[in-house]
Amino acid sequence: MLDSLPLLPLPNVPKGKRHVMRQPHGSSDALLLSQFVQAQKTIKNLTVIFVADAADAQRLQDEMVFFAPQLRCAVFPDWETLPYDSFSPHQDLISERLATLWRVQQAMDVEAGIDVVLMPATTALTRLAPPSFLAAYTFQFKQKQILDENSLKAQLTMAGYACVSQVVSPGEYAVRGGLIDLFPMGSPMPYRIDLFDNEIDSIRVFDPDSQRSLYPVPEIRLLPGREFPMDEAARTVFRKRWRECIEGDPTKSRIYKDISAGIATAGIEYYLPLFFDECTPIFKHFGPNAALVLHGDVETSLQRFWHETRERFRFLQHDSERPLLPPEDIYLKVEDFFAHANGHTHLVLRPSKDDSVVQNQGPSCPYIVPFAMLQGEHGMTNPWERLQAHLTRTPHRVVLLAESLGRRESLQSLLREHHIDMPNIDSLQDFLQSDHKRTILVSNLSVGFSLLTGEPDTGLEFITESELFDTSPHTRRRRKSERVTDIDSLIKDLSELNIGDPVVHVNHGIGRYKGLINLDLSNGVEGGSSEFLHLEYADNATLYVPVSQLHLISRYTGVS
Repeated sequence: MLDSLPLLPLPNVPKGKRHVMRQPHGSSDALLLSQFVQAQKTIKNLTVIFVADAADAQRLQDEMVFFAPQLRCAVFPDWETLPYDSFSPHQDLISERLATLWRVQQAMDVEAGIDVVLMPATTALTRLAPPSFLAAYTFQFKQKQILDENSLKAQLTMAGYACVSQVVSPGEYAVRGGLIDLFPMGSPMPYRIDLFDNEIDSIRVFDPDSQRSLYPVPEIRLLPGREFPMDEAARTVFRKRWRECIEGDPTKSRIYKDISAGIATAGIEYYLPLFFDECTPIFKHFGPNAALVLHGDVETSLQRFWHETRERFRFLQHDSERPLLPPEDIYLKVEDFFAHANGHTHLVLRPSKDDSVVQNQGPSCPYIVPFAMLQGEHGMTNPWERLQAHLTRTPHRVVLLAESLGRRESLQSLLREHHIDMPNIDSLQDFLQSDHKRTILVSNLSVGFSLLTGEPDTGLEFITESELFDTSPHTRRRRKSERVTDIDSLIKDLSELNIGDPVVHVNHGIGRYKGLINLDLSNGVEGGSSEFLHLEYADNATLYVPVSQLHLISRYTGVS
């Protein structure tokens, strides 16, 4: 699709050099970056985009895919915990991080590879396990493969997977006779392995909610369950390095005792350097030829993170039961981040106080300008008069963008009422290849812009609902892993719940906890009963939630 769009002026940056540009207006930065990534892809280079604002990572991914659907994009998420927190990141986040790192290692693979990784710049400061860890603890299972059940259990335990009665989240497995349910890290769905004696007879995807098998697959990939190993050798290294790096009697620390017993205690991620002889910066995973983009005021964001981290370390370092590693052992310093970045080709997009214009030398080269507001006035007889006048007056092709299929239908109805014809075309590619002057498409673009050239017929205007209705960009629906949770409302253990407590289920809303109940869902098979939380809702509606889904429930303090 990028071949059909006017090409913005892209710098030719040699390896080890950088080029600084003003960040273009609105969502046009996604178009500029799409073309930059495509140029790097043609010379087989991975592109990594570090953003100053964490929200821009997901925004840019959504918008870049609109301009270039063929690009393989992934977001490397943050742990979403504060430095030195005493609880661990959600398994979904760990799963996504491991999957992205694995795809980076397969960057040039046609099916499993990746073209661009987006992440908050502060996330890149955290030191990670070396690339050899992921390679050593990744396994594959294929149909007709010989599989020993006891060896598999040992392998899963070594990889950090939890044995549960019912698989619902990444990093879990369950064994029931000749059936093995397994939810690999980095996988969107769990798998059911059916054994015939010691041979894999079939592998099927199943629905974790209904537990019904869906469709067969020939093989599955098993990533490690955590970002660190938990086998005996790794725990021995942990204990040895603990005694070298941390003063005092180690047996007085619960963390040391838990690791010795094979328990990955909450918050163990902030002791990651103790599992390895040397942790590596994330730059080592990308390889020497990766091209980097610094989006926004990255340096200010990094300096703020370091100031807050040092303050938390100073405040928490005196807990004798939970001694802390200094920030320098866990994170890269700001100057080290830029030292690593300077070894790569990197483009810097600096924010501008005014609306930036990206323009090349020469009158025929494309350039970007902000799009003027078109919202109507409530007192006008025809509130769409400005839009009508603009469509009549502009010499450029116009793309009106709706946020969803439902919004597109609503906008089309409003436009028809005011005699404005906007043809419905499936994609931007189809529109660019057609003879239509205007269209309405579905896109997540947050702010519109004009992409102009010296030829009026080749200019493009992208108009979003922000320009039509004078609203701030719509807050995108966050994925489950991005939902903001009140830490004080988290329920970590059933002992924290009392009968009658109001709670909130992430999908079903507010109810009251009525205790635990055993339900037999095995149709008579011995050992098939499971414990469920009994929740009661208005009108005597009842919900039974598996104990393994406790992480979906939080306290509700708005009810007396």
